Amino acid sequence: MEYSSEPPASQDAAPHARGGGLRRRLVLVTVLLAAVALVLDQLTKRVVETTMEVGQSIDVFAPLLRWYYIKNSGAAFSMGEGFTWIFTIIQAAVLIYVAVFLVRKIRVWPWALALGGLMGGVAGNLTDRLFREPSFGNGHVVDFIALPNFAIFNVADMFIVCSMIGICLLLFTGRELDGSKSGAAKPNPKLNGNDGQETP
Repeated sequence: MEYSSEPPASQDAAPHARGGGLRRRLVLVTVLLAAVALVLDQLTKRVVETTMEVGQSIDVFAPLLRWYYIKNSGAAFSMGEGFTWIFTIIQAAVLIYVAVFLVRKIRVWPWALALGGLMGGVAGNLTDRLFREPSFGNGHVVDFIALPNFAIFNVADMFIVCSMIGICLLLFTGRELDGSKSGAAKPNPKLNGNDGQETP
């Protein structure tokens, strides 16, 4: 009988190293996607602010799409105007919760993309609320994308909505942050699948 000269710990080192490398890549992708969403959101808002007047409308693909520059004190899609400071607190809490408690648990790509997009979208609108007029924490969000018979929104709102759709699909299919299936029965290797008796 042959025995391995390597200790058990060294035999498990490669799988652990690969798992650690995957986790780092997933976190990196999550952070990078959040940063891209934030930069894209703020850049488009800056372009609108410097090239349009509040209330101005520009046809892009009439009648399906137009730019309509407004300042929104409410939530996504101009809902809940007049409660700016409440939305500021909620968005800050969501961003902190996702960044601190959820991102480090990601083990699969779909969750990395969903949470990265959500963080970037929330950070985009939160940046407006913190640093735009009229005051810190009560800033109005720049909205400019207008569709027929629909609310006016921005790039951050798009990332938030798309990410939330993805998160709902992941939750609906029972996909956990680590890639496992929620509620899935774990097979017992000691039991025989036919009669439920322990195998010798």
